[in-house]
Amino acid sequence: MTRTKASPRWRHAVVWLHVLSSVAWMSQALALVVLMSLALTRRAQAGAATAMADRLDSVLLAPMANVSAFTGLVLAGATAWGYTRHWWVLTKFALTLIQLYAGIFLLSPALRDAADTATVAWPQIAGASLMASALSFQAWLSIAKPWKKTPWSPAAKPPAAPTWVFVTGVAAPAFDVGAGLLAGYPLPALSLVTLVVLGFERRRRRRRAQPPSARSLRSAPGNSSPVA
Repeated sequence: MTRTKASPRWRHAVVWLHVLSSVAWMSQALALVVLMSLALTRRAQAGAATAMADRLDSVLLAPMANVSAFTGLVLAGATAWGYTRHWWVLTKFALTLIQLYAGIFLLSPALRDAADTATVAWPQIAGASLMASALSFQAWLSIAKPWKKTPWSPAAKPPAAPTWVFVTGVAAPAFDVGAGLLAGYPLPALSLVTLVVLGFERRRRRRRAQPPSARSLRSAPGNSSPVA
């Protein structure tokens, strides 16, 4: 079976972008903690601090969170690591989704309200602190790669995606960040389309990674049971 070999240069570019955006996400979450703590302890500066926190969230933190999540999903889906082969990858995947949901639907509206009223509550500071803590834990997971494989780890390890997937992994978030800055709000449109395309492309690679006997069994008439 002939396998398409991905360019290490473009794969490393996606890794670099993932690390850069993840560090930016964590540092900006810590900046939110500082600004909101300032607004809570110094009432005279509360208006300026809450306005800065809201601006930081919409202009920097939200785009970097989208880029970090997107590049992480690309690296998992476009390489042999996968999404469910290893517990540490699955844990990062779950934490990323939780943080995106909490940031979009809980923290961002709370920051807008705080900017409008120039008031901050302790739960907002706790939420930003938990976000920064979770990101630091995810950084440790990426370095240590602890724990064993999951029970859902497929026997056949898919090959790496072709180079165009990693090129798109760099180009899509760059386009989305630029479009978001022009629109005035985060706009991860091309990134979402890329993830959908990557899902279909990964399924194709998984089928190609199966031995010929397994592929023949799947395509045999009357056999509808899936082969992992």
